[in-house]
Amino acid sequence: MSQKPSTRPADPRFSSGPTKKRPGWELAALSGAPLGRTHRGGIPKARLAEAIERTGAMLEIPDDYRVIITPASDTGAMEGAMWSLLGARGVDVFSCDEFGRRWLIDARDELKLSDLRLFEAPFGVAPDYDEADFSRDVIFTWNATSSGVRIPDGDWIPANREGLTLCDATSAAFAMNLPWDKLDVTTFSWQKCMGGEAQHGIAVLSPRARKRLAEHKPAWPVPRILQWFEAAAEDSKMFEGSTINTPSLLATEDYIDSLKWAMREGGLEGLVARTDANFEALADWVESCDWIDYLTADPATRSHTSITLKFSGKALEGKSEEERWAVSRKMAALLDREQAAFDVAPHPKAPAGLRIWCGPTVDTDDVRALGPWLDWAYHEAISELV
Repeated sequence: MSQKPSTRPADPRFSSGPTKKRPGWELAALSGAPLGRTHRGGIPKARLAEAIERTGAMLEIPDDYRVIITPASDTGAMEGAMWSLLGARGVDVFSCDEFGRRWLIDARDELKLSDLRLFEAPFGVAPDYDEADFSRDVIFTWNATSSGVRIPDGDWIPANREGLTLCDATSAAFAMNLPWDKLDVTTFSWQKCMGGEAQHGIAVLSPRARKRLAEHKPAWPVPRILQWFEAAAEDSKMFEGSTINTPSLLATEDYIDSLKWAMREGGLEGLVARTDANFEALADWVESCDWIDYLTADPATRSHTSITLKFSGKALEGKSEEERWAVSRKMAALLDREQAAFDVAPHPKAPAGLRIWCGPTVDTDDVRALGPWLDWAYHEAISELV
């Protein structure tokens, strides 16, 4: 048996969602939540409006864009965007992981769009975005959480596009710089990069997106929970925190707390810097290791938040995917038992290996302390399973 490292990460939470809460978080941070009150007025409504206002300020969203809170996390936000906005033009969907594939399936099998083009790449590989036709609506994922692939910039999106861009940015917002002028609908949840509690999504709407809501009504019936049509009005109450269904004021309070922490860390610039430092710390370990490598080979499209890794050592050469997954599961169990790292197995539909969250709420010292534990767990798993 190999020797265990002497130093553990101070916080072993490396889950890719929901993610680690901000450093120093305590339950007392939620003591001011206006619980047991209606969300339609007074202090609760002001809290929802504050969450929207702080989101816009933190992400440096343009003044003519609008922010709304949606039900059902990023999934609900993207579903609302697709069901409420699509159908006016042909649609291109780009997918390279399990979550992007969900939007592809929605467009093809649920909305049954007749003018639809699908561009699907395997895990770890970016689709060819040069194939996008911007006379159409274009759907894509900025950071593919389950495959570790990100879009490095918005240079491929023209300013004079005719269609809308719909961007799932749930593990990118607050950790990467997003080109707002290239994005018409941007969705994310505060359970990803901000470490918030689940259930709510955020959607950022450009003037072009709101114009579509005003002028186009889909051919299909839209469930109430997915209807965004009220957001077409410039004075919509949705921009002030009026939500489609009853929100969790406890989760909202937690999100506001994380936004206040982020401002103390230097705002968006500070969060991106924290994320990049975490990625570099993990990259140093990957470079020193002979049994692991990035699932995403191209450094330009390699995620800095959901770092997805594959086995590359000789010990697993020629082994089946089932045998490789046995090593992933064993490593995760060993690390959990030792309280050295929680939830580092890949997404169940991804190739075997590891997935390490390095978003802004994670401390770089914990990432540095993680590497030796990953080495230990790998050698333990190999000695037992291979």
